[in-house]
Amino acid sequence: MMAFSEILRAPFRSYLDIKIEKMKKFKVFNLFLFLVAALLFSPISAFSQEGQYPQRIVSLGPINTENVYLLGAQDRLVANTSYCVHPVAAKEKVKIGSVMHFNIEQILSLQPDLILATGLTSPQQVAQLSASGVRVVHFHQPSSFASICDHFLELGKLLGLEAKAREIIAEAQTEVRAIQKRVKGLPPRKVFLQVGATPLFSSVDSSFTNDFIVLAGGINIAAGKREGRYNYEMVTAQNPDVIIVAIMGSEGGMGSREKEEWQRFTPISAVQNGQVYVVDPDLICSPSPITFVKGLEKIAKLIHPLEE
Repeated sequence: MMAFSEILRAPFRSYLDIKIEKMKKFKVFNLFLFLVAALLFSPISAFSQEGQYPQRIVSLGPINTENVYLLGAQDRLVANTSYCVHPVAAKEKVKIGSVMHFNIEQILSLQPDLILATGLTSPQQVAQLSASGVRVVHFHQPSSFASICDHFLELGKLLGLEAKAREIIAEAQTEVRAIQKRVKGLPPRKVFLQVGATPLFSSVDSSFTNDFIVLAGGINIAAGKREGRYNYEMVTAQNPDVIIVAIMGSEGGMGSREKEEWQRFTPISAVQNGQVYVVDPDLICSPSPITFVKGLEKIAKLIHPLEE
């Protein structure tokens, strides 16, 4: 039998039990709301939420512009630079200046939610743009084909297009391996890849342009150099088998003038054998993963012309 004191406490305990039960339910409900909110606004769920990704992009360089197009996000690109000419449709976008000199006020007037800076964008410019509150992502100059792919994947993630980026990268990697397989076992040839004219500048092994030579079965005569500054006498002394000119302004005839200049240096094997070539600098100097493959294909044919 229940003691009298317990009988007196029973109603009070029941009341407490009810209050505790209500408090538990309230806490569970609040936890449920918190989890729903976390799910809706987390980066993972943002992938499926329209408008969560940048919708007004400004590109400050050709590589970034081409990558945006390659991902199929060109409708989100509101402006780029005068150097952004690939693909052709990029020419029609609003121009905010050149790669190194652009109008910050004009950029901000376009109300971008993402600005894609390049290796040529100065830290001061990045700081100015960031101070406005707009997100600025600074893609530094890639050092290899692998880093070109890494940058492309990062952009894909930023735009909510990671799966497409991975698919494109896998395609490019497969084509690069096919080119490597084709040139494997061929006699390696010495190459001078000229990327600047005044002063003379060469591709060095700390730049992605070095991969054009190495992956195509060539030897970069400037490998091991800390910087690419060269002169004609140094090139003559190293006597490359192939000289490839890929300098900005080639569309205006600068590339042809450089090719003519090389003809004066007759001791060089490349000059003697007629293997001084001018290639599209946009193909070599500002590649997306797919453009890199096109550039590599071109250079492999120039290094090993008899294998075609």
